[in-house]
Amino acid sequence: MILYQDNLDGVTPERLVGFFVGWPNPPSPETHLRVMQGSDHVLLAIDDESGNVVGFVTAISDGLFSAYIPLLEVLPNWQGRGIGSELMRRMLERLEHLYAVDLVCDPELQPFYQRFGMQPGTSMMLRRRAHQSGA
Repeated sequence: MILYQDNLDGVTPERLVGFFVGWPNPPSPETHLRVMQGSDHVLLAIDDESGNVVGFVTAISDGLFSAYIPLLEVLPNWQGRGIGSELMRRMLERLEHLYAVDLVCDPELQPFYQRFGMQPGTSMMLRRRAHQSGA
């Protein structure tokens, strides 16, 4: 069974193993925890048997007007079970009082986000791959 929580109580780096698949320079579990600690909003999907985090979403917000969702991930072995959809639904519910909620994704992921009422747009971004690990 999956439990959802909106805090980091009981979360240690050991419970965050396996995320950022395919990233050339992924953050360590320790850095991953620091990223979540620094986010304005975090929602976790936790396997109740192991206590491990199997999915998460974060948001950064000014609290009044806008938010940005930088990360939504579900471990590969847990994908296809609706966990990502539930995390996204809950995060958008939490942010429903805001005018703008933005995220950047690859084109193949747009249909997933369109199911939540999001629309494709134009963005600009700067990516410094050397800093991808957060170290």
